[in-house]
Amino acid sequence: MNRVGTTAVCAHKRLPTMLLASTALSLIATPAFAQQAPDTSEAQLETPEVQSDTADDGAIIVTGIRSSLQSALNEKRNAASLVEIIQAEDIGKLPDQNLAEVLENIPGVQITRDAGIGTGVQIRGSNDNRTEINGVGTVGSGSGRGGISFEDVNAAIIASVEVTKAPTAMTTEGSVGGTINLRTIRPLNLRDPLIAFRAQGEYSELSKSIQPRLSGSFGQKWDLGDGEFGIVLSGSYAKQDALSFRPRVDRDTLTAQGTGVSATGAPGPAFSYLGIQFLNQELENFKYETYNLAGSVEYAPSSNLKFYFDGFYNDQTRAQESTRVQASGVANVQRTNVPDSFETVDFGSLGGNDLGSIQAALTGTLQPNVANRPNLRFSSDVGARLTKSNLMRFGTEWEADRFKARVEGSRSLSSTRNPDLSTTLNFINPRSALTGANLPNENGTPFAYDLSGGSLAFGIDSASPFAPTAAELLDPRNVVLDQVTVGDNTTRNVETAARFDFSLDLEDLTPFITSVDIGYRYNDTSTEFNEFSSNIGLSLLRESPNGTKLADLLVAGPNNFDRADGRSLFFGDFLIIDPARAYSDRDAVLGQLQAALAAEPAARVLNDPTFNPASFYKITERTHAIYGQVNFAAGIFSGNAGLRYIDTIINSLGNNVGAGGAITQVNTPGKYNLLLPRVNIAAQATDTIVLRASYGQDINRPNFDNLKTSVRFGTGPNTAIVIGNPGLAPEKVTSYDASASWYFAPASVISVGFFHKSRTNLFVTQEIAPATDGNGFRDFTAPCEGGGIFNPIADRNVFVAPGNAGTGICVPISTTINDSGVTKQTGVEIAFQGDLSSFEDSIGFASGFGLSANYTYQKFSGGQATNTSAADARANAIFNASSGLNAAPYTAVQGLLDFSKNAYNVTLFYEKYGLSARARYTWRSAFRTNDTAGGATLGSTLGFPVVTAARGQLNGSITYDLTDNINIGVEGVNLTKSNISQFCVNDGALLCFQGLPDRRLTFGASLRF
Repeated sequence: MNRVGTTAVCAHKRLPTMLLASTALSLIATPAFAQQAPDTSEAQLETPEVQSDTADDGAIIVTGIRSSLQSALNEKRNAASLVEIIQAEDIGKLPDQNLAEVLENIPGVQITRDAGIGTGVQIRGSNDNRTEINGVGTVGSGSGRGGISFEDVNAAIIASVEVTKAPTAMTTEGSVGGTINLRTIRPLNLRDPLIAFRAQGEYSELSKSIQPRLSGSFGQKWDLGDGEFGIVLSGSYAKQDALSFRPRVDRDTLTAQGTGVSATGAPGPAFSYLGIQFLNQELENFKYETYNLAGSVEYAPSSNLKFYFDGFYNDQTRAQESTRVQASGVANVQRTNVPDSFETVDFGSLGGNDLGSIQAALTGTLQPNVANRPNLRFSSDVGARLTKSNLMRFGTEWEADRFKARVEGSRSLSSTRNPDLSTTLNFINPRSALTGANLPNENGTPFAYDLSGGSLAFGIDSASPFAPTAAELLDPRNVVLDQVTVGDNTTRNVETAARFDFSLDLEDLTPFITSVDIGYRYNDTSTEFNEFSSNIGLSLLRESPNGTKLADLLVAGPNNFDRADGRSLFFGDFLIIDPARAYSDRDAVLGQLQAALAAEPAARVLNDPTFNPASFYKITERTHAIYGQVNFAAGIFSGNAGLRYIDTIINSLGNNVGAGGAITQVNTPGKYNLLLPRVNIAAQATDTIVLRASYGQDINRPNFDNLKTSVRFGTGPNTAIVIGNPGLAPEKVTSYDASASWYFAPASVISVGFFHKSRTNLFVTQEIAPATDGNGFRDFTAPCEGGGIFNPIADRNVFVAPGNAGTGICVPISTTINDSGVTKQTGVEIAFQGDLSSFEDSIGFASGFGLSANYTYQKFSGGQATNTSAADARANAIFNASSGLNAAPYTAVQGLLDFSKNAYNVTLFYEKYGLSARARYTWRSAFRTNDTAGGATLGSTLGFPVVTAARGQLNGSITYDLTDNINIGVEGVNLTKSNISQFCVNDGALLCFQGLPDRRLTFGASLRF
């Protein structure tokens, strides 16, 4: 229930029901921010959703948005450690449906999205954070260290979220930006029985679908006479369609002055320019189905003894039915198809070099007027991430006089299977001849492109005499099978931990030491990866089954690429292997593909997926941690100081596959120990001003796949092969914090914080490209003396002469190293929150308004590990031409990825008369990232991580209390349909990728007794 007012105010008036006609936006309220001393083991706070809303004298107690804010600020005022908290304003009502987007409300936190869904969280510019549930570490579905994915947990079952930015000695190590703790309701904190239910539907504008979201909670506490017993159960079920469009254009091949001619043979311009090298129209389509169940049991036989058990279960299906339409081999015709118009691309500066500017293709066509012509490919990427994870925590707390003890055990497990069936069809244009001694399974198709106005638009050149009709594009006779990849990989992650915590109360026994804490934690973490795969790449027509033999499997691809931004130029007619059948009945589809291949003259064989021993790895890690902490208070000062000592042993197990397939297991051990000091101080300067300062050290352990000794190959000629580095050392982080907070009114604060981080052993990705000759061809025989690594299953594509078509070629290598330099971060966080509730007598209805806003500025410096233009075989020639320096290769320090210099969000809320409304605008400045469209790597982005341009997003919600027990509302996400632009080399330089995400609306009702 969303009650408002003060403790001395009578029952609120209700808006007439007719106002619902003009309200439409969500069941979520505004968050509460706080800084408190961390209790990472348990969420013991009495959050607003479990408080009574009526005092003994019948007056109404604040329970809505302002109650959440006030409760959090009360914690903050008595705190010594820097912690941010967002409390649910009611059961299942955090300020957003997605947990990543919930965290975006916090100062210093930015997020990244996958198909418009919040998935990645950066705290103070870092992705390297620890995620816990009720203080217990979680494990993810892959090889990362951050813990469970936020898309796997429904926000409806979480009561509050805390982010520890400045740890104490008792805080578990392992994060750079902060530790995220997802807290559920504690049974013994319930004042009244809890029964709550919510039903919603989410509408996806791009997919035009409505999917259900259901959640419910039950809680009860019993007085047993000789003690108390409580239980809380929360569950949720949600389906979600996540659709986005991601066009990609590569303009990374130099056409030197005087070497280009038009399609009619006319000479090209009197300057060098960048032509079109690759076009990729990608539609990402993810379908989520998530089951969550959380439960807690607490039993306190006496006031000084308690037993507890927590459980969490997640069953996540993340199905993918994505498509790609590619114009491949375009580089073959760029010198015979001069663009119609150009744009000037200013590359800016990198590594102290002014890279200058160059002309780049802006509009034009690509005609199949040479022997080795551009071809049209249709791909269907069907797969899934099937993850089942669970977490258990059990323990006891005991108190006697001045002594407190806690003993706790926990186990987190994640088991993931990744079934996959990806297929590619080549289009054989009936209006273009097939040529060659051995007929290839591809021929020429004309393309048109228009990259003006910041939009990467391209499609069939319908004005060309070689242009196929829509009917021809959809005719099975005009497609052949080109490539099939099938997989069924598995990953299993387990973390088992035990901890012992002891505290001795010294209050009144010493002048300033209030208590002493000591403890020990044992942690055993392991990850195991197994690859089951099979693939086949076809390059000759006699190998490739015609579409008529696959007609039963073929369907028209999605023709809605214009739905996001109204573009008229795109690939709208094409055939793909039916993704729905490929997902639901993969074995049958695979059987038909195998039969069609066997019937061809070449009789190529596509096997069922089999175990690949070369890709196997298992990594185990055991850690012992001991801490000691002194808590103190004297006058206006309070805080804590302590040391945390950690000792870690790692073993990286992999397979060495030798001649004849002989397998030898290789184990690479590692060990390190560190002492981490941590100090937190708070000063109550006045009744309304609190000052805080913190110093601490932490570590960031490398992701598991960065420690592997195995090698896993893919079928793409541009896909870099990841080579593990089991010798990686953990990153060490030293942090300084200082802040001042002014609590100028109830539920109101203005705060300013400063932070500085010094990071050593920073993890940096390095990529090395294979050498190319003057024709752009690569070596296709082992052992790749010119660089890179030989990939036996990669399609040679356009990187060899037509007569050498087939599989097996030298491809790029990617590996992770420790930066030998020191990287520094410095930042400022400013936050404000307040409302007009104290002016109710004078301004009436307007007293329901409130505002929450924050701004973060941060910068980084230092570091020595560099990216290089040598990672892209074509980049050196381009930068030599644009800069005139002739100084290739060009390098630049990589620095921090996904790091925005400026970010802010502003939330305007209103709560009165049963109405609760919220509008939140979030903005972050440009940042470098390796998250690109269409599988692009450093080898296709001119050697440097791309820059995602500055972007803002507007979300909003409105809810209304129909009765004391029923609330209805609707929420909107990305209301202005804000798009994403990504640039190669520098912000605003060469537009390479776009992201066109969805706009989503969620509507429904909640019921509470």
